[in-house]
Amino acid sequence: MEIVSLKDREILRELAMHKVSLANCRRNDEILAMWHAQAKGVRNTPPVRLLFSNFPGEVVTSRLRCEGKESRKLEARLLASMVGRDLFDDDTPISDRLEISLFAGAYPFGARPNLKRSKDSIGFHIEPLTDDIEEDFELFCGGTFSANPEKTKEYCTWIDEIIGDILPTKIIMGSLTGAITNPLVMLINLETYYLSMYDAPETLHKIMDMATNVYERYYDFLEEQKLLLPTNDFSPVCQESFGFTDELPSNGIITSTKQMWGFLESQETTAVSPETYGEFVYPYQDRLVKRFGLLSYGCCERVDALWEDYLSKWKNLRKLSVSPFNNERQVGEYLRGSRVVYYSKPRAEFVTNPGPLDEEALRVYFRGVAEAASGCLFEVAQREVGTIFGDFNRGKRYVEIAKETIEKYWKP
Repeated sequence: MEIVSLKDREILRELAMHKVSLANCRRNDEILAMWHAQAKGVRNTPPVRLLFSNFPGEVVTSRLRCEGKESRKLEARLLASMVGRDLFDDDTPISDRLEISLFAGAYPFGARPNLKRSKDSIGFHIEPLTDDIEEDFELFCGGTFSANPEKTKEYCTWIDEIIGDILPTKIIMGSLTGAITNPLVMLINLETYYLSMYDAPETLHKIMDMATNVYERYYDFLEEQKLLLPTNDFSPVCQESFGFTDELPSNGIITSTKQMWGFLESQETTAVSPETYGEFVYPYQDRLVKRFGLLSYGCCERVDALWEDYLSKWKNLRKLSVSPFNNERQVGEYLRGSRVVYYSKPRAEFVTNPGPLDEEALRVYFRGVAEAASGCLFEVAQREVGTIFGDFNRGKRYVEIAKETIEKYWKP
């Protein structure tokens, strides 16, 4: 690891002290109370957050001051952990540790995607590797997985030498993942994927089975190598949430993936019928769900159409993504009174449209969201925001209006 200059060290230590101050303030206690209530299945004040994953340049990169390459990465990590609180005053919980995820992961296919990215944009174009999955079946063979606990510890040691006396590191794990349809579409594009359901169904099933087996072997590997860690408290759950729960261990030795959070989604099949999802996706996801302790499900796809015949069968489901493409009130009816969190991902245009915020339209919209989720465990994460036009006050006001409206209209 690089030698950190005195200037960079001072910047990093200043940020570490700021993070600790946020972690130890009364506001953080109030926020943690929200998350701990949700963790116990108590319908209390729902957390509301504005997530910046699609505009980090405005809230993280633009504020970097360090000069060293690795120092800037660490600075970005520290800043990112506090954006919600520093800039938007949202309900992001702050830890008095610096959580570092174990360097580990799996990829279900041998080939890697060829993506053409736009300059200064998060957009990209998929250059398909084939339009015939039967002829080029070998492309999909050879999925891999790995873990590097030694490298993880080495990185944490480097960080601790800089800020460990203020903000010590903690090695954690995020939710286990089992993505198949997304990496597959990244290889062949959406058109070929859909046509393959008709033209080459047997081969598509073979590909899905093969990819599922890669993840199953990865989970076995983590268990056998004794690499599993708790996925509770501040541990990240995919789709930018947290692992707070009273149903999984928060410390101690983890011996099975059934003691952990898992995450699945299949937004790529949102345009096919529920029956087609049931044929080509559900059986493989079901195999992986059986390996998890708790499940968080969904990205931007419709889940309302899948609920009764498929998603409701998973008794360990505890967090369900509810995007605007759903009949939100119908999903609320499905989840009302259950232990499944209505994980709302509201429409983003109210904050991304140019010009002043339309505060009245925003209140009307969030009233609908709040009423749809009434009676449910409820969490709001405003994702898919491409810009706030560099205006931090815009983001803060957006959160303020959302919270005020939800407080008025959401009923436990």
